[in-house]
Amino acid sequence: MTSLLSFTPSTPSLHLPTFSNVRHHHRLSPTTLLISYPHPLPRVQILYRAPHAPPRPSFSASALRAAADGLLQDAGATAFVLAGAYGLVLCFDNLTQRNLLQQSLSRKLVHILSGLLFMLSWPIFSTSTAARYFASVVPLVNCLRLLLHGLSIVTNEGLVKSVTREGNPKELLRGPLYYVLILILCALVFWRESPVGVVSLAMMCGGDGVADIMGRKFGSIKIPYNQKKSWAGSISMFLFGFLISIGMLYYYSFLGYFQLNWVETVEKVALISLVATIVESLPITEVLDDNISVPLVSMAAAYLSFSL
Repeated sequence: MTSLLSFTPSTPSLHLPTFSNVRHHHRLSPTTLLISYPHPLPRVQILYRAPHAPPRPSFSASALRAAADGLLQDAGATAFVLAGAYGLVLCFDNLTQRNLLQQSLSRKLVHILSGLLFMLSWPIFSTSTAARYFASVVPLVNCLRLLLHGLSIVTNEGLVKSVTREGNPKELLRGPLYYVLILILCALVFWRESPVGVVSLAMMCGGDGVADIMGRKFGSIKIPYNQKKSWAGSISMFLFGFLISIGMLYYYSFLGYFQLNWVETVEKVALISLVATIVESLPITEVLDDNISVPLVSMAAAYLSFSL
C-alpha cells in the first residue's frame, strides 16, 4: 500500500501561533480560550494509490503446448514399447510351444533381446524429466506380471516355459524378477545421461546371456574353481559384454547424449567386462543370482571408471 503526502504551505515559511490576539469572549466562560493564527492553516493533501494485486505467473501457449506434446510422446512411446515387449515374449512363447525352439534357448534369447531393445528404445521418449518414469512403466508392468504368475494367481504355461529353466512358476520370482528390477533401476537412476546404466545393462543382457548359450554348446572345458561354468562361456561373456557395451555407448554418443574419449572408453569397458566376467564365473549362483551380481558389479565398476 502506497500513500503520498503532499504538504503545501500558503506562505514560504510556517509561523507558530501567537497569543497576542488571545482575549476572553464576553459570551463564553472565562476558562474558554480562543486562539487565532496570523495565517491560514497549511493545506495538507493525502494522495492514496490503491494497491495492485501481485502479478500472476503466466504460462505461454508455446510452453503449455510443448509440455502437452512431451506427455503425448512419452505416453505413445510407453504404449509402443509395451506392445513390443509383449509381442517379443509371445513370439518366443509360440515358438517354444510348437517345439521349434528349445526352452533354454528361448529363455536366453528373451533375456538378451528384451533388455537391449528396451535400452535402444529410450531415445524415442521425450526430453522431459518425466520421460524416465514413463519408460520405467514397461519393466514395471512386466514385474507385476511376473509376480502374478509366480504366485500362481494367474496361470500361463507358455510364459513359464519361455522364461524359466525348469518350468516352475516360482522361478519367475527369482532371476526374471531380478532382471526387470535392474531394468527399472537403470532407467530411473542413470537413464540416457550416464554410460554407467548402459554398460551395466549391456553386461547383464548381452554378456551374461550369450555366455549361457555358448557355455551350453561349447562348454566342455570347465573352469577349475567352478564346474558349472566353462571357459567358453566366460570368454564369450567378456567378448560380447565388451562389444555390446561399446556398441551401445556409440549409439548414445552418436545421438548426442554424452561425449566420450574413445581410447579411454575402450580401456574402461574392457576392465569392466573383465570384472563382470570374473564375478559371473564365481561359484555363488546358489546364493546370489547372476541377474543381481553381474549388473551391480558392472554398475560399481563403471561408476568408478567413468568418474575418475
